[in-house]
Amino acid sequence: MSRAFVFPGQGAQTIGMGRALAEAYPAAKAVFDEVDAALGEKLSALIWEGDAETLTLTQNAQPALMATSIAALRALEAEGVGVTSAAFVAGHSLGEYSALCAAGSLTLADTARLLRLRGQAMQAAVPVGVGAMAALLGLDFTAAAEVAAEAAQGEVCQAANDNDPAQVVVSGHKGAIERAVEIAKAKGAKRALLLPVSAPFHCALMQPAAEAMAAALAGVTIKAPTVPVVANVRAEAVSDPEVIRRLLVEQVTGSVRWRESVLWMEAQGVTEAWEIGAGKALSGMIKRIAPGIATRAVGTPEDVQAAVAG
Repeated sequence: MSRAFVFPGQGAQTIGMGRALAEAYPAAKAVFDEVDAALGEKLSALIWEGDAETLTLTQNAQPALMATSIAALRALEAEGVGVTSAAFVAGHSLGEYSALCAAGSLTLADTARLLRLRGQAMQAAVPVGVGAMAALLGLDFTAAAEVAAEAAQGEVCQAANDNDPAQVVVSGHKGAIERAVEIAKAKGAKRALLLPVSAPFHCALMQPAAEAMAAALAGVTIKAPTVPVVANVRAEAVSDPEVIRRLLVEQVTGSVRWRESVLWMEAQGVTEAWEIGAGKALSGMIKRIAPGIATRAVGTPEDVQAAVAG
């Protein structure tokens, strides 16, 4: 039985996430305390008692989701199941930072500060209303990329997230994304809809954010991970700290190759994937990509107990 630990990305956040873990496990509470200290504010109060709109802001959602994931991992560790029980770790977009923190490549405090900056930089890269993202359902990546190319018409329009065999997200200028939605429908997409996001992530419009992350990452220590990390932009495992540093910069404007990442892990013999943290979105994608991989969500004390019990 070969296992992967996978870490969710933006959109999985909910008010109250991780609270039961923090109440049940001192090691989980310590994660939220350390993130609060690193950011110089009570992010934990926002996560547990705040309003959903404020939590959904990119600069809050990114460190909040990471903190919840690492808290769930610490709870697992407290029960005797550590990250080295996994053959690989992987995360969706910001989840790649959670994976790197889990594998000891980045410290928790550095990860929290990097994700706060990443969220701010991604938000600031494009004025509100200029960019957009849309999900194209029922088209594969090749078809979606063709839709994006046709819709661009001199603007940015890129296939940003290759999530699973029938869900691709496109990102770019708002007008181009709106054209992509109509073109996708005409080409037989089951559904094509604009997403409620605050900026066009993972496309060329994010270049200012990539430059901000390059500067920030240059000053951060990155260690070789204890478990190989499957990188979004490569869809294969990497362990060299300087390669990791470079790929985290590329990831800001590059496509999230999640479907290929899961297929790569399956080809390496992975038979089960534990989704560590909030929600079950990745588990759903994995079931559609590789039905032979068993999935398990680990986000509550009950989930932790069930996972440890096998």
